[in-house]
Amino acid sequence: MVIDLKRWRGGGYTRRIEKWMEIQRTERIYDLGSLPPFLLVFAGHVAPIPHRWNQHGLGGDNVRGSCRDLHPGPVSLLHWSGSGKPWLRLDSKRPCPLDALWTPYDLYRHSH
Repeated sequence: MVIDLKRWRGGGYTRRIEKWMEIQRTERIYDLGSLPPFLLVFAGHVAPIPHRWNQHGLGGDNVRGSCRDLHPGPVSLLHWSGSGKPWLRLDSKRPCPLDALWTPYDLYRHSH
């Protein structure tokens, strides 16, 4: 996500997102993690960014056991979106090939 901070602050977006989070806390209107409040506030006023900036879906997009490859070309950010987190798959001894890219940042390497 790329944000124009001047517009963000001027538009009161933090408070607007917090409002949806408060509603979620009492009414449970969605089950998809942290993204829905942003989608509700921006209501379609978003633009995609090229894959080279965000390699998303490495967590299998909430499909248990699915592994993904990198998009072709250079990648700036690896995003394990979905439920398949590399630390969980490594601990369970069922990693995806790209989970090895995360291991240098694992503070608990000794557990693998």
